[in-house]
Amino acid sequence: MAHFSDIIGQDMIVTHLTQAIEADKVSHAYIINGERYCGKEFIANVFAMALQCEEPGSDPCNECHSCRQAITRNQPDIIYVTHEKPNTISVDDIRAQVTTTVSIKPYSSKRKVYIISESEKMSPQAQNALLKTLEEPPAYVVIILLTDNVNALLPTIQSRCVNLTMKAVDDKLVKKFLMEEEKIPDYRAEICAAFARGNIGKAKILARSEEFDKIKDDAITLLRHIDEMDINEIAQTIKRMNEYKLEINDFLDILAIWYRDALLFKATNDANHLVFREEFKNIQKAASRTTYEGIEDILAALDTAKSRLSANVSFDLTMELLLLTIKDNC
Repeated sequence: MAHFSDIIGQDMIVTHLTQAIEADKVSHAYIINGERYCGKEFIANVFAMALQCEEPGSDPCNECHSCRQAITRNQPDIIYVTHEKPNTISVDDIRAQVTTTVSIKPYSSKRKVYIISESEKMSPQAQNALLKTLEEPPAYVVIILLTDNVNALLPTIQSRCVNLTMKAVDDKLVKKFLMEEEKIPDYRAEICAAFARGNIGKAKILARSEEFDKIKDDAITLLRHIDEMDINEIAQTIKRMNEYKLEINDFLDILAIWYRDALLFKATNDANHLVFREEFKNIQKAASRTTYEGIEDILAALDTAKSRLSANVSFDLTMELLLLTIKDNC
């Protein structure tokens, strides 16, 4: 089942899309921009279903022939553009699946909807090929570009689309969703919501992940004891952290949340709003032995480490500098 009411925390986008359907003023092209897992695909699917639904109204009925086809991805007039190369949508992909088919009228609906996921991966040639369609689209065509980096799209592409940007969902809404839909307990929902930073899809993944629990436990163990560790122990920790190379940003985010808790407690002396409330005594200890400037330096070092890793700086060197910064400020 898929309804606009199932979209959480994106009221402006929902209002825009439903009003466009109701007023019959649907644009020929949309860009939905938001980070990975944030729900772009779900919004695009609900919108496409609503456009093709055989029942009157702005919400898909989920029961008509078109909706049932769309739910199983078999609606012939909802086209999902695919690409064989993992990091590139080529000009051949766009030509074969979009530009040479837009002139063919819809098979069974009044519109023909194209959904291009990861559109930031379109090569310049592919974008220029698509641009020709955006400049003179058939009246029945709606193209939805999904991206986590709108700046990778040519300005000429952006200017010919309605741009919709996903917002971070309030932690309270994320927590409520996880407790009601994922059936996880209050404390775990709060951890996942805080860690996901408004990304409800990421929160769902974390709620179901045993690996996340292991990473979290290892990170907290490090934080409890880093002030007591010598250089050799830090080196061994870096060696173990190599296991998390693919999830290292998750590991670093856990460290950041811990130190934000320490900063909050230092400023307020109130444990009620801590994310890691079960670690209260250790958070209190960290807050008491570290200055405000020290905590800020640690948080800045965590951001720097992320930037270095994304720039392919040596993993071991990056982690060594980070852990030494943390230890120096403990």
